[in-house]
Amino acid sequence: MKVTMQKIADAVGVSRGTVDRALHHRGRISPEVEARIFDAARTMGYALPETDQEDPAAGGSKEIRIGVVTYLCNAGFMREINRGIAQASEELAERGVRVILKESRAVDEKEQLKFLEELDQMNLDGLAVMPIDTGAIRKKLYELSEEPLPLVMFNSKLSGIPRLCYVGMDNFQSGRAAAGLMNMLTGGKGRILVITGSFGNQLNNARVEGFAKEIKDSFPSLSIAAVQSSYDSEEEVKKIIEDAMQNLPEISGILVVSSGQTGIRDALDALPPDRRPAIVIYDQTPKNEKLLKDDMADFLIDQSGFEQGYRPLHILTNAISRGILPEKPEEYTEISIRTKYNL
Repeated sequence: MKVTMQKIADAVGVSRGTVDRALHHRGRISPEVEARIFDAARTMGYALPETDQEDPAAGGSKEIRIGVVTYLCNAGFMREINRGIAQASEELAERGVRVILKESRAVDEKEQLKFLEELDQMNLDGLAVMPIDTGAIRKKLYELSEEPLPLVMFNSKLSGIPRLCYVGMDNFQSGRAAAGLMNMLTGGKGRILVITGSFGNQLNNARVEGFAKEIKDSFPSLSIAAVQSSYDSEEEVKKIIEDAMQNLPEISGILVVSSGQTGIRDALDALPPDRRPAIVIYDQTPKNEKLLKDDMADFLIDQSGFEQGYRPLHILTNAISRGILPEKPEEYTEISIRTKYNL
């Protein structure tokens, strides 16, 4: 009687889809489960492809293992990054690449460090990471790069750590672009409220730094009233705006560089129309598109998230399997400016 994937799944106690992903290296499966599936397939006489005759967990195949570490996995801006990771994973599975994705909901140093420790025990061939800027994360990434482990940073980057490449927006430059937009919207006068996510997020910090420098250098009649952290929370964004509009005089503009931007709507609903400040936000998500369409924001700066998820896996695979290194240390994605008219 023919041995099917379903029979292997029944024997191991997993789904047929898990068996399919394990045998063809197409998904996130623990090494222990993967080994059990291969053992069952051999014992039952399942005809494995020649390239899969050996158990990947035993280290005898040509499988390439690439770890990917992200945070804020449920945030709107991650939709496109995750789509890029998924498409690259599917394409590279045909080249024997297994992508192991570790995601956290928050900007959490302890959780990211735990992910890096777990991946360090899995004999990776490469690592793509959205790093959190803390001393412990820097130390661990430096140790991994010294092993040596090919490393690509995406979306955010840390200086001083050897890496093949960075893929993502030039966040400092995007902050300068935001300052230019705010100057146009306000007529170059007034005070700007800046809302960031977490002060440990290098990406947010670079945007704020670029914005502040351009304001200082180019627009002397504009100033920053405050920089406040929302921890990427919609409710916190709402509270920050409400408090600022009540207590800080001459707020003419608001820049939100992080997630939680839909909190703008509830805050503005409580204001009379003539007090509505100029607003610049980041990331083309469905909710943020609606803010533009409903005139709750004026400009949106998008960071081409798909490329940030897609390119690092191809860069690592080419470096590992073919020795092809990226031509530049940074692959900057486009800084796209959106209004409700060009969505």
